[in-house]
Amino acid sequence: MPRSQPAKPDSSGEGRRPSSNPAFLVLGQITRPHGIRGELRVLFSTAFPDRVSELETVYVGRDPYDPATAQPYELISSRRHQDTLLVRLAGIDSREAADAMRDKLLLVALEDAVPLEEGEYYLFQIIGAQVVTTEGEELGRVAEVLETGANDVIVVRGGLRGEILLPDIPEVILKVDIEHARVTVALLPGLLSD
Repeated sequence: MPRSQPAKPDSSGEGRRPSSNPAFLVLGQITRPHGIRGELRVLFSTAFPDRVSELETVYVGRDPYDPATAQPYELISSRRHQDTLLVRLAGIDSREAADAMRDKLLLVALEDAVPLEEGEYYLFQIIGAQVVTTEGEELGRVAEVLETGANDVIVVRGGLRGEILLPDIPEVILKVDIEHARVTVALLPGLLSD
């Protein structure tokens, strides 16, 4: 099922599930400088890396849920390089300045994010949603979404069956109703332990 990249908690906040929407969406993590003129190498996590260059302002910080920790920067340029983005920010014009950005997150304000298409959603929007089967059985609520290489895994907790891991594939995740905080799923053979 199509959806857009989530906002992620900072790396020190494992398991943290904020109760409110994030102020920012994560475009990627700054890994290191590229060259000597302040360009940043960013391991992108956005589903739309080529659209980053259309932004005028980006933010650098450690927590997408805390606007006080994010600094705004004018985006000078962004280009793909292998599996990363190379980003230039106004005021970051030396290797030393770029190195000070290492391990921080490159963020976009939620209101400046790429508009979602019909049927797409941000992963943070389903946290806490009730998960039900096509037969009406309540399985619990979405506790978190694990991002894996192949497909995301939706972690459901709080139901009688205990923790359930559901692959985010069209055969399993049939309908996501953001307005009513409800996810309808089909339980394929082998998904639940007996």
